[in-house]
Parts: sequence; C-alpha cells; structure tokens
Amino acid sequence: MDEVSLAVENLKKEWDQTVSQLKEKIQEIECCGKSGKGTEEANALPRLNGAAQDCLASLRAMQFRLDLLAQQLPTMEEVQSGEALVEVWKDQYQKLHTGLRNANLQAKANIKKAAQEERELLLGGGEESTIRRRNLQTKAGMTSAAESITESLRRTRQMMVQEVERSASTLATVDESTSVLKKAESEYKGHRSLLSRTRGLLSTMKRQDVIDRIILAVGFLIFLMAVLYVVSKRVGVLTLQRKIVAAIKSGSIPNKDAIGNAALNQGIAALNVNDEL
Repeated sequence: MDEVSLAVENLKKEWDQTVSQLKEKIQEIECCGKSGKGTEEANALPRLNGAAQDCLASLRAMQFRLDLLAQQLPTMEEVQSGEALVEVWKDQYQKLHTGLRNANLQAKANIKKAAQEERELLLGGGEESTIRRRNLQTKAGMTSAAESITESLRRTRQMMVQEVERSASTLATVDESTSVLKKAESEYKGHRSLLSRTRGLLSTMKRQDVIDRIILAVGFLIFLMAVLYVVSKRVGVLTLQRKIVAAIKSGSIPNKDAIGNAALNQGIAALNVNDEL
C-alpha cells in the first residue's frame, strides 16, 4: 500500500472516531435540561455546543483532505471510490449538522421547562427555597467562570484547527506543484535528447547536401568536357571530308588510291571517335 492509500485509511479511522464523539455530544445536548437543573445545564450548553462545533470543523477539514487525497490515488478505480466516499461524508455531515440543530432546540425546550420549575420552587418561600437559592448562586458563579475559561480554550483550539487546515492545504499545494515540476523536468529532458538527435540529423543532411552539390557540379563539368571533345572531333572530321571533296573536284587527287586512302582515314577517325565515346 502506497503513502496516499495509507493516508486515506488513517483518515477514515479518524473520521469514524470524530463522528462517534460528535454523536455523544449531540446526545448530551439533547438530554440537557432533563435532570431538572435548568440553570446549571443552561450554563453547560455553550460548552457542549463548542465541543460539537469543534467536531464539525474537524469533519469539514477531513472532507477537504480526502478530496485532495482522492485525486492522488494510484488507480482510476481508487480515485472513483475516493470521490464517492467524499459524497457519502458530505451527506453524513449534513445529517449530523441537522441532528445538532434539533438537539439544541430540544435542549432549549428542556432548559426552559426546568427553569420554570426552579422559578416556581424558589418563589415558594421557606428555608428549603433559601438554601437552594444560595446554592444556585454559588454554582452559577463557579459555572460562569468555568464556562469563560472553557470558551477561551475552545476559541484557541478552533484557531489552532484552522491553522492546521491552512498548513495542510499549503502542503498539499506544494506537493502538487512539486509533482508538476518533476513531470515538466522529465518532459524537458526527453525533448532535449530529441532536439540533440534532430540537430545531429540536420547537420548530417547539410553535409550530405554539400557533397551532393559538389558531385553534381563535377559530373556536369565532366559531361560538358565530353560534349566539347566530341563536338570538336566531329567538326574536324567534317572539315577533312570537305577538303577531300574539294580536292577531287579540282583534280588535285585524280587516282582512286588517294580517294580510297582518304575514305580509309575517314573511317579510322570515325572508329576512334566511337571508341572514345
């Protein structure tokens, strides 16, 4: 099991524990005022509500953490399961929040009824009423001081919870940024090697292009030289033929042997030209 899956499992256990604590607080709030001590239980109600609100804040933080962790799970099935669990937790949170509100309404009704009974008892007179009034005043003072300290501690704890949530969010953002940077670095390395290979191929192609141009230029020059050579030979043979024909017509070469020799020389020259081609 990887770190993310282990963190999700630990978060599930923490969620179950916090839900159990919150249900206990809701039960205590709902029962508040039923024992007949309206004033004492009325003073204890803010403390119970503060503890319940702390549990709700913790549950909200867990939902946020699970939503972040669900996107980092290794497989798509686990991601979908994590997202489904987030929705289940949201529904459960709403039910607990509604239950807390209903419990407060019930507690207020119970406290109101208990306070009415205490008021009737105190206004009844007698020694019992006087002793009870003194006890209530002493307990009210002590309860008020305890509630003030408890409220201060609750606010401090709430601030610490908020700071922890903010730190967790910051760490999650940093982790996500780190993973993105690592991915970008790996992609950059891959592109850099690809660019290096492409640069080498381009250099090779440029060298091959230069070599091809040189070969084409040399071949073209050789071709031109061969054409010029062949043309010059052809021109020389044609000039010789014209001179022989002119000499025959003028009578300078009357015998047939000379004509035969000339024809033979012309044939030899033609064969030489063909051999050279």
